[in-house]
Amino acid sequence: MDNKDFSSLLTKNKIGPIYDNERPQKDNYLEVVKSFARLTYESIYIINYEKMGFEYVSDNPLFLCGYTAEEVLAMGYEFYFKNVPESDLQLLTVINNAGFDFYDKLPAEDRMMYSITYDFNLTNKDGRQLLINHKLTPLFLNAEKKIWKAMCIVSISHQKKAGNVYIYKQGSADRWELDTIHAIWRKSLKPQLTKRELEILRLHARRFSINEIAEMIFVAPDTVKYYRRRIFDKLKVSNMAEALFYAIESKII
Repeated sequence: MDNKDFSSLLTKNKIGPIYDNERPQKDNYLEVVKSFARLTYESIYIINYEKMGFEYVSDNPLFLCGYTAEEVLAMGYEFYFKNVPESDLQLLTVINNAGFDFYDKLPAEDRMMYSITYDFNLTNKDGRQLLINHKLTPLFLNAEKKIWKAMCIVSISHQKKAGNVYIYKQGSADRWELDTIHAIWRKSLKPQLTKRELEILRLHARRFSINEIAEMIFVAPDTVKYYRRRIFDKLKVSNMAEALFYAIESKII
């Protein structure tokens, strides 16, 4: 893959050297990241925008496409060019450009509060594709308040195709969805569930059946089914697994 066609992936947020007085407070943070990686099935890696490469890659296999963590760490951005289909590389270029344009317009004091999530395909060494969900949030900013390092978390996507690009602000009901055709962000509110709907969703997350939930909240099973349909309609999903994934990803529950 000729990465010159996707050069903004390498240059959009490339920052200058980090001064020595910015570094000491960041010592040993990777030990915390490694501890987190041991507690989750998700893949975790750190992007260093000063060096435009990876600073850490966990050995959770989901993100590795058949390589070792050390091999992916050494490849850096070349990993994307090798293992992301060309159509999805084009999508990542749109997301990258629009995402950093959005970020640059934020008040400097709020920039650590935002995260972005989107879906794209990875191609394994054997040619099989896997649709993954990719979340990115700032880890450290430089003196100019640009992202110096970012934490990325990769999980299996519950969507049916690539895209689904959203920005969220911590502690806010606001979200922004990217129109990838026109590269425009559209603001909306996260779906709002009632207390009863949240209660039923949380009980499903604990793997109680419809009949068990009905007994626990003193209603008929058909009433639980009614609330389930309301949840699906509000979250625009078709089953409870998708509803739970959406609610967790969107921090609704």
